[in-house]
Amino acid sequence: MAEVNRRAFVSVTAAALTAGPIAPRHVDPALIDYFQQQLEGHYRADMLLGPHDLIGTVSAQYELIDRLVRVATGETRRGLLRVGAAYAALVGWLYQDAGDLGGASFWRGTTQEIAMRSRDRHLIAYSLVNQAQVRTDLGDGHGVVDLCEAALDGSGQLAPKVKVMALQQQAHGASLINDRAAVDRLIDQADGLLARVDDDLPWGNACRRTPCYLEVQRATCYGRLGLGAEADSLWRQVLDSVPATARRDRGVYLARHATAAAIARQPDHAVAIAREAAQIAVDTGSERMRRELTTPRHRMSPWHDAPVGHDLEEVLASVTARG
Repeated sequence: MAEVNRRAFVSVTAAALTAGPIAPRHVDPALIDYFQQQLEGHYRADMLLGPHDLIGTVSAQYELIDRLVRVATGETRRGLLRVGAAYAALVGWLYQDAGDLGGASFWRGTTQEIAMRSRDRHLIAYSLVNQAQVRTDLGDGHGVVDLCEAALDGSGQLAPKVKVMALQQQAHGASLINDRAAVDRLIDQADGLLARVDDDLPWGNACRRTPCYLEVQRATCYGRLGLGAEADSLWRQVLDSVPATARRDRGVYLARHATAAAIARQPDHAVAIAREAAQIAVDTGSERMRRELTTPRHRMSPWHDAPVGHDLEEVLASVTARG
């Protein structure tokens, strides 16, 4: 078992811990634009494929960026550090979506290191929000709030997009400690900034790319708070706007919607929603989606012995079999 764990650790960390020295070479600054353009393609592929098919590709590109950073100089080196932080953040997200929170935490730490080396205030705050996302999945509400407050220190210097990211993630932390008033205040504050997001930074663009971005966050927080009827109403609105290209996101939203329906004591509705989410979970291999589908099972416990409860177990069996 120790050998298996060692191999797994090496697999997770190999791309970020390449041993030097690196042979000197000229590094063309045009490579910065190349990697930025590739990054946007990876974000689109992530929405369609899920994590397992992309982890190797994106981490290999990060490894190349890391080698180039070691021999580049001046503005080229700083530009590569900035894009490298964005790649490390994406690798961290892919591990998180795959359910490997240890791997995700390692890569979030790598993101923070590279962001600090870049001296880019926006990226440093972004890296803290990335750490807060892992803390959210760990259920550590106070940790989430701490990290987001740190990200927002001196927020007058931050791009509106980064503030939006930190505020909405802090709302997730507030929901984990049952503070509904803070959830609404933080999301409303982020909503007031959304129209001002106009930067050309290649990372962190979910707030522009995702329809009803902040209502997704609010609905998720409401579900965590046990506000079934309110969350159910929001999810109905959100799901009407999700494009076909965002199938993985749709699956996560459906799983959360199923939970809201169960909390609102609509078991048949919950099972119907969970059925669609389960199929997407099987197709994409998203461990995050599989975890989300464990919550409707818990919320459906009052109907465990009823026919609708058996229907839910049948639906979820296909997801369990995939795992």
